[in-house]
Amino acid sequence: MLVGLSLPGQPGWLVEEHLDELTELTRSAGVDVAARAMQQRKTPHAGTFIGRGKAAEIGEAAKELGADLAIFDDDLSASQVKNLEEILDLQVMDRSGLILEIFVQRARTREARTQVELARLEYLLPRLTRRWTHLSRQVGGIGVRGGEGETQLEADRRMLRKRIRQLKRDLNKIERTRQVQRRGRRDALQVALAGYTNAGTSTLFNQLTRAGAPVEDRLFATLDSKLRRGALSSDTVAVFADTVGFIRKLPHHLVASFKSTLEEITFADLVLHVVDRSHPQWQEQLDVGEAVLQDLGVEADKVMTLFNKSDLVGETTRPSGEALWISARTGAGLESLKRSILKRLEPNGFDGEPDASGLPATS
Repeated sequence: MLVGLSLPGQPGWLVEEHLDELTELTRSAGVDVAARAMQQRKTPHAGTFIGRGKAAEIGEAAKELGADLAIFDDDLSASQVKNLEEILDLQVMDRSGLILEIFVQRARTREARTQVELARLEYLLPRLTRRWTHLSRQVGGIGVRGGEGETQLEADRRMLRKRIRQLKRDLNKIERTRQVQRRGRRDALQVALAGYTNAGTSTLFNQLTRAGAPVEDRLFATLDSKLRRGALSSDTVAVFADTVGFIRKLPHHLVASFKSTLEEITFADLVLHVVDRSHPQWQEQLDVGEAVLQDLGVEADKVMTLFNKSDLVGETTRPSGEALWISARTGAGLESLKRSILKRLEPNGFDGEPDASGLPATS
């Protein structure tokens, strides 16, 4: 069961769009969606977020449908989750928890696994009474219900705090390694690709570098940042970085844990902000991306906006403006993009190959 809340000034259609994205996130986690519910309130209910009456109604509907999990499109407090689980007789998860579970599934490298585990444990620490564990990769379902005694909870909290301290030390070591690698690339032109999840950054990365990185039509298909060299002209090569996608309501602890990965964006000479212009909510996704880049401290004059998936947008509907139109899938507009990158970075004096940094070359 997916649950959304509509507040004054927030139209119902917008909540429905957010639930559409929550549906895609849920499916990305390997979970089927039985139904969706939306509640209208002046303010969130302090104890249950949606109100006890609505919670009881959702619980009855879930029972009839055979649903065993309720996912809310907003963050819930530990007490709200506890109260909701008692009323619904279901396991309860919020949007941040769902995103974290997807990240647990997708993390592949040591750095990504460390970052995700840290974010997840910091999220779980105040919510241990929630009575659910991680998404089981073996059985493909979320959580396991069951109670713990107070003594066990305290022991778990101590264990989590100890593990969090260790993970932070591990990430500090990884960050020092990244700093050494960045020093080895400091004379190279560096371009970072950023954008809303599933906007096409990985496809564009492959076009620019011939990297052959996996591309899937699902949210957060890519977590690990990738670095490859790619030619901008016959005598100019850049280092391109593909990073984790953005999303609305991205958990702040996840951003903090992925600091070392996202810093590839902040250290770049130019950031290509890729926007899926064919998406119905492209403007909101553009706004989310700009907000995240601003939060990361990226200066506006270092950002070049790209309208991707031009092959899915009719010529007559394309407005003129500063943004470049490309299709990462077909390669349309890529030569113009390369020329624009060179023009933007020409004053920086980059004019050739990056030094030996251990990066795979273009094919």
